Amino acid sequence: MKGPIYVITDPDSPLPVGEQARAAARGGAAWVQLRDKTAPDDDLAALVRLLLPEMAALGALLIVNDRVEVALAAGANGLHIGQGDGDAGAIRQRMPPGMILGLSIETVAQARLIPPGVDYIGAGPVRATLTKPDHAAPIGFDGLAQIVAATSLPTFAIGGLKHGDAGAVRATGAVGMAVVSAVTRAPDPEAATRALLAEWGTA
Repeated sequence: MKGPIYVITDPDSPLPVGEQARAAARGGAAWVQLRDKTAPDDDLAALVRLLLPEMAALGALLIVNDRVEVALAAGANGLHIGQGDGDAGAIRQRMPPGMILGLSIETVAQARLIPPGVDYIGAGPVRATLTKPDHAAPIGFDGLAQIVAATSLPTFAIGGLKHGDAGAVRATGAVGMAVVSAVTRAPDPEAATRALLAEWGTA
């Protein structure tokens, strides 16, 4: 599994989504997820195609959030889906070999029912977060640890995480932390990503 810092773009940030992705990758994020619920499919697919070689050159994987058709059409490195985005097993069957599939997990019960073909999970929300107002109830670090223990899949913590949380996340057994506003709303997203990576390394 690649590095521990997973940055998710925020279409409501002042910085364009593509620039958020580039800054995160320059800062050392191994995972960059394009999340934009409203962009037309063609526009988002064009952005994925534009960013893929840039992300590869920086050592980052480019993951598309929810938009199955966009991820497949544009040849993204991976796709991340939530509990309401369709059957993970059926989606996996449509994906080419080598494409990564991530799944959001909110409860221990869900963690015990992950279908074959999922490569990693995003567990949370650890805290309430304004970037996803329809999120499930926060699970806290104790809930995160319970989900990590319930699955053998690599687990990224997500939900309201920020600088200062790396130690608590690592203590749960999670392989990394996914962040949105801690990077996308930072004055210098590249520096913010680099600081998170350094913090993880010393936690």
